[in-house]
Amino acid sequence: MNQTRLRWGACAWLLTLQFFVVEAVAESRFAGPYSRAGDVISALGAADSPARQLMNASFVLQGALILAGTLLLRPALLRGAAQAVPVLLGAAALGVLLVGVFPLDGNATLHAIGAVLYLVGGGLGLIALAYAVRPRSEALGSALALLGLVGTAATVLFLTGVTSYLGDGGTERAAAYVLPVGLALAGAALWWLGRRPAGDVRPSRREERELERAGRAEQDRRRDEALEAAARRRESDATGVRPVDGGHEDESDPWAAPPARRRD
Repeated sequence: MNQTRLRWGACAWLLTLQFFVVEAVAESRFAGPYSRAGDVISALGAADSPARQLMNASFVLQGALILAGTLLLRPALLRGAAQAVPVLLGAAALGVLLVGVFPLDGNATLHAIGAVLYLVGGGLGLIALAYAVRPRSEALGSALALLGLVGTAATVLFLTGVTSYLGDGGTERAAAYVLPVGLALAGAALWWLGRRPAGDVRPSRREERELERAGRAEQDRRRDEALEAAARRRESDATGVRPVDGGHEDESDPWAAPPARRRD
């Protein structure tokens, strides 16, 4: 993969962490009491938030960063899951864009559609991304799969109203935070893996196990062939019938029977 494309794609995903910085600033400037457990993220972009323009701009920028990184890093993704990654992460990017363009107290319908697209696409997108990067790094794939499962479970709880334990804001954050964290982790890891020399790339554990199985299968095949050859030679010695190949013994065959003495 082109190193420039890999570098810019990784940077785009790393910059999705800007969301946490802007959210902290918007929360610090909030006029009234604000609780991360009780209040949803979108309240920071509503009309009564002093930093609403900054927060909504962060939402729009987040959508652009997610989409840019997805398109740039697409060639670095492997397996069939790579086909689903642009669709799911593209839906998440569109969703957070709608959240920023249509605030909570503006067009509530489009805002809600955007929130659902972001939360659902983000959690499932991380799971698909986990399978797409697993051949490169099992550790990275496992971490992304765990984040995706947490985000998807929290999304189901939030959308069904089961928020009594973490609160509305806490449940939404459990569903929303996993995407920028996962994308930043994936971008940094893919950048590092892509910079390593080709000869320095080690096979994954699954590939090592497959190579071991292939090696054992080849050994078993050679052993079976040697045993069959030895059995045929013993049979020919017992019946006095020469093999089809003229009776030439394979000196390299450790299972071959010793040649019979010729009688004059």
